[in-house]
Amino acid sequence: MSATMQVVSIGKRPSPVTLTDAATAKVAELLADEGSDDLALRVAVRPGGCSGYSYEMFFDADVATDDVVREFGTVKVVVDPASADLLKGSTLDYNDGLQGAGFHVTNPNASRTCGCGSSFS
Repeated sequence: MSATMQVVSIGKRPSPVTLTDAATAKVAELLADEGSDDLALRVAVRPGGCSGYSYEMFFDADVATDDVVREFGTVKVVVDPASADLLKGSTLDYNDGLQGAGFHVTNPNASRTCGCGSSFS
């Protein structure tokens, strides 16, 4: 796994989630396919899933004044304050292999994760 790209801090809070180079490249590719320059990757935590919380990722053009905003290369990542506390220190990676292809969150705050890796407690 490669090191993360340069992070540009916007705001005073530490970055709740860091993107690896592979995740940054894939998100940049997906954003380019969307054809809109004002979209950011929103990473959120919502109640639900088999372990209590689930990760949610989607492109969003709306940024609230209390959102934590960070940039990884050309990719802007937005996290709401409640999710930021649950994601603090997390890493978002992307794997393009035959097994387990897709995005994966490594969250040091998760005491338990489900088998599919999309929820935690």
